[in-house]
Amino acid sequence: MVEWTDAERSAIVGLWGKINVNEIGPQALSRVLIVYPWTRRYFGAFGELSSVAVVLANRKVATHGRVVLNALDVAVRDLDNIKSAYSHLSSLHRYQLHVDPANFRLLADCLTIVIATKFGAAFSSDVQSTWHKFMAVVIAALGSRYF
Repeated sequence: MVEWTDAERSAIVGLWGKINVNEIGPQALSRVLIVYPWTRRYFGAFGELSSVAVVLANRKVATHGRVVLNALDVAVRDLDNIKSAYSHLSSLHRYQLHVDPANFRLLADCLTIVIATKFGAAFSSDVQSTWHKFMAVVIAALGSRYF
């Protein structure tokens, strides 16, 4: 179990409170699909994803980006039980969707870039450090059923 300081809890909750899921979610998932095109194989049901313009215009990508970010809300609200809260998602991604767990890190990295771009100086080195710790815990929880 990870230990969170009061400052870390405050930083995560504070940053999360500024994030517009409808904006950041689609941007983060689109970035994954554009920068790491091999990840598109998991989204065959989303239709054509062969170019940057098509990915950015795809409504299913935008919708799923919002779903992904809304799932982060669960972790933010229950920082002490992220692994338990994500047990079902971990099983789903492993046994039904067959997602390589390395992709969770790719998504976390793209999400961090989108957040840094959006918030600039407000995403200070202290906040970024805490955000990385939070994302590492989320990634471990999502990968927990793989090991």
